[in-house]
Amino acid sequence: MAEGDWLAERFEEQRPHLRGVAYQMLGSLSDADDAVQETWLRLSQAGSDEVGNLRAWLTTIVARVCLNMLRARRSRREEPIEAHVPDPVVSSAEGVDPEQQALLADSVGLALQIALETLAPAERLAFILHDVFAVPFEEIAPMVDRSPAAARQLASRARRQVRGQAPAPDPDLASQRKAVDAFFAAAHDGDVDRLVAVLDPEVVLRSDRGARHPGASVVVCGADAVTARALTFSRLSPHAKPVLVNGAAGVVVVLRGRPFAVMGFTVVGSRIAEINVLSDPERLCHIELAALHH
Repeated sequence: MAEGDWLAERFEEQRPHLRGVAYQMLGSLSDADDAVQETWLRLSQAGSDEVGNLRAWLTTIVARVCLNMLRARRSRREEPIEAHVPDPVVSSAEGVDPEQQALLADSVGLALQIALETLAPAERLAFILHDVFAVPFEEIAPMVDRSPAAARQLASRARRQVRGQAPAPDPDLASQRKAVDAFFAAAHDGDVDRLVAVLDPEVVLRSDRGARHPGASVVVCGADAVTARALTFSRLSPHAKPVLVNGAAGVVVVLRGRPFAVMGFTVVGSRIAEINVLSDPERLCHIELAALHH
C-alpha cells in the first residue's frame, strides 16, 4: 500500500474522534468539518515519518486549528451572542448512533454547548481536551503557550463557569420526555397552571432565528415570561416530532415536510430548566436530520 493510501486510511479511522473534538470546540458542524479537513491537509503535508502516536498528533493539530478559528471568530464578532444556539446534533428518539455519539462525546444537552460559548478560547480548549477527551495537561500546555499548571488552572476556571451556567439534566431519558410531553400538552390546551407546574421558576428560553432576523432572536427568563409564549408553542405542538437533541429529550418541528425548528430541552428535577430553539432556515438546511426518516 502506498504511503498516501495508508495515511488516508488511518486518518479515516480517526475522523469521528476528530470531528467530535472539533464540534465540542466550535459548536458548529460545518466549522468542525472545515477543521477536520485542515487537519488532513496538515497530515498529508507532514507525512508519516513525523508522526509517532497518530491519534495524539491529530488531536493536537485539530485542537490548534479550532483554537485559531475560535480566536478569529472572537476578533470579528460584533453582534450580541446572547440568543445564539449552537448547531444541534439531532438523533432518533430511540437512541444516538455511533457516529453521533463520537460527536457528542460524554456531553449531554445543548445547555452545555451554550455554556462553552462563554469561555475564552484557551479555557475552552483546556476544558474540552482534558475533561471530555482525557488529554493530559502536559500535552495541552504547549497548545496554549502555558505551563501544565497554568493549563490546569484554565480547565478549572472553565469547569466552574460551565457548572454555574449549565445545569446537569436528569439522567433518565423517560423522565425528560415526560416533562417535554407535559409541556406541549399544556401548551396545546392553553392550561397556564399546568405549564407553570412543568417549568422551573428560573427557566430560560433561548430562540435563535439567525443572522437575517436578529431582532427575532430572544432570550426569555422566568416561568411567567415563558408561559406568556404558550400560544406559539400550542401552534407548534401538532407538528412536533420527538427526537434526541444532543442526547437529551427534544423535538423537531416539521412544517410542509421541512424542518421549521429544532428544540432542545434541559430537564432538571422533572422540570424544564432550559428551552433552546434553533429556527434559522439557513443553518437548519445543513444540520443532519436523519432522525426525521426513522
